[in-house]
Parts: sequence; structure tokens; C-alpha cells
Amino acid sequence: MENKPKLVVVLSRFPYPLEKGDKLRAFNFIKGLSVFHDIYLICTSDEEITQKNKHELAHYCKEIHVFKLTKWGLLFELLSDPFTKRPFQVHYFYRKKIHKKIQSLLTQIEPDHIFCQLVRVSEYVKHYHSCSKTLDYMDVLSVGMQRRTKTEKWIKRWFFKLEFERLRNYERKIFDYFENKIIISEQDKTLISHPNFNQIKVISNGISEKFFTAKAIEKDHDLVFVGNLSYAPNIEAAEILALKIIPELHKRGHKLNLLLSGASPDERIVKLKNEFITVTGWVEDIRESYLRGRLFVAPLFIGTGQQNKVIEAIALQLPCVTSSLVSRGLNQYSPQNIILADDINTFVEKIIFAFQNFEYLLSKTENDSANIKENYQWKRCVSELNNLIKSH
Repeated sequence: MENKPKLVVVLSRFPYPLEKGDKLRAFNFIKGLSVFHDIYLICTSDEEITQKNKHELAHYCKEIHVFKLTKWGLLFELLSDPFTKRPFQVHYFYRKKIHKKIQSLLTQIEPDHIFCQLVRVSEYVKHYHSCSKTLDYMDVLSVGMQRRTKTEKWIKRWFFKLEFERLRNYERKIFDYFENKIIISEQDKTLISHPNFNQIKVISNGISEKFFTAKAIEKDHDLVFVGNLSYAPNIEAAEILALKIIPELHKRGHKLNLLLSGASPDERIVKLKNEFITVTGWVEDIRESYLRGRLFVAPLFIGTGQQNKVIEAIALQLPCVTSSLVSRGLNQYSPQNIILADDINTFVEKIIFAFQNFEYLLSKTENDSANIKENYQWKRCVSELNNLIKSH
């Protein structure tokens, strides 16, 4: 059998389990691209990887190399280069020792192409020019930092402002080290501050087929929000729901309850539990959490990229109330069944409106789910990426 081209995939995290957006994207790209390429996975990790999780990737990878990150290593890196202008996110994932090992691996593998996800790990391969490379910006990390300067306590704002400026400069400079650049949404593409940002190709996320098969689950909550509950935009959204929206709904006579569900709930979220608010951690089949709610509500104001959670909710035929920021991240298709709100009072009013017109909204969900199925397919996303890789 003819050998397939060698594709090295460089990630900041091991792409399993699928509790974070970058892992979901990386896993599905690896799975799909393994049909056309021999995949050599290289990633950093700040936690131990179980053999079970490695086994999930072994189906699709010829080799897997995981390099452990330690806090001591980060401290040493910072102290050895105190005047660096690299973003902290790059520093967190970069180690000189790991860099040398990756260079050695690349010499052994002799890849035909390198795919690098996020600028966090681009430092490892930016000077490797023996083959062409693709950078997946995925999100505009700098804009995420900028938005957080408006919501964090003043004592943290200086850090996020500094990180915003460093990331913005780094995102611009790293552009020229890669032949191909991709990103997750049109709105993020325009936020990369490089004069040739139009060269970036938009490749969105897809959605798993399982989200078009609803399980029989009792709807025991009025509102539901699902996501990685240690991620800052999701923490903020959960607190807005629990501390502002739910109390205001109750004040207006609507005694609705809320389910918050997702991996690694932050301590701030765990404290939100009460008789009207349920918090769950990791759920093996996250569809069960979505389907326990009648209305999906996502008051997201500081995130970037494409919100998979909203696409998954629509696929499962849940009416949704979310922000314009989220809606702009949906590239291919704008569902009819999304109700938009951009401040707390409007969210409250739209939630009340949704329940007053619930049967009408439900009548649209099947059509919206079908359109999501047509427009968000991993197969098509992988095909677009594979064609881009073959072009260089």
C-alpha cells in the first residue's frame, strides 16, 4: 500500500476527553485527516493522560508524543527571560527543553506538513521550514483578553490589558511564519490585526451526528446552560444567570429554575447551588443535560469564536436565548429559533417572551435542527482543511 503523507499535529492540550472547544476541534480534525495522512501527534499537557484517553487517539495516530508541563518549568522559563514580550499564554505552554525534543522529532519524522492549533504552541515550529505549515488561530485570543479588561476586578485589569497588547502583537507577527492560516468564524477573521488578514480561511466546527438523535429525558429544569465551567466566559455567563437573571425573573413572578452543567465547575459556580439552581460536573453524555432543560440560555459577552454549545442546543431542538456576540459566530447559518439579547433586562424579557410563545418556538425547532445538520458537518470541515493542506 502506498504510504500516506506525514502530517504532524501540534497541540497545547491532549485532545481527549472532549470537554473543551479546542479539544473537540482538534480531535475531529485528527480523526478526519487520518484518512488522508499518517498523523504524528505532538502535544503539551499540564495533567496526566490516562491510557484510556491515549487509546482513543491511537485509532487515528501513527505516533503520539506528550510533553508534560510543570509549574516549576513555567517559573524557570519566566525567570530565564524576564524581559520577554511574549504573551503569557505562549510562555505557559513553552519550554526550551520541549522545544529541543520537538525539533529532534521533526528531524526523525520528516513531515510533509505541520498543523499547529492556536498561537500558544506556534513557537515550537515557527522556525521549521523544511515543509509547509498551517496555523489554526481558532479564536482571536487577544480580543478575549481585551473583553475581560472590562469585566474583571480592577486589580486584574492591568494583567489582561498587558496580555491583550502582547497577544495582539504576537498574533500579527506569527502570521508570516505559516503558509496557511485558518480561523473558526468570519467575525474573528477580521479581528486579526495583520494587513493580509483576508488570506485567513474560515473553517468552522462541525457537530457530532449524535446530537440529531434526542434521548428520552425528563425536562426537569426551565433553563439550561452547558459548557466548560472552568472557562472564564462560561463562569461569567453562569453567574449572570444565577445572580441576576433568575432573581429578576422571580421578582417578576416567574419562578423558573436553572441547570448549569459541564466539566470542572469553578468554585464560584459550585457556590451558586440553591433550591432553584442545580450544578453538575462532567456528564458522560452531555445531551442529557441539554435535554433536561426547556430553554437554552447563554448570556455570553466576553468569548470569541464559535459557540458549539448553541449549535448543539439547536440540533437537539431547544429554543435558545443568547447574545449577538454568539450569533455573529455562526458562519453558515443563522437559525430562526435564536432570540437575541445583549443586556440583563433584555435577557429577562426575552426569556419571559419565549415561555409565553413556547409552542410557536417549538414548531420551528425541527427545521432549525435540520439546517444545522446540513450546514455544520465535520466531514465538510475536514475536507476544506485537507484541500488547504494539499495546496502547499
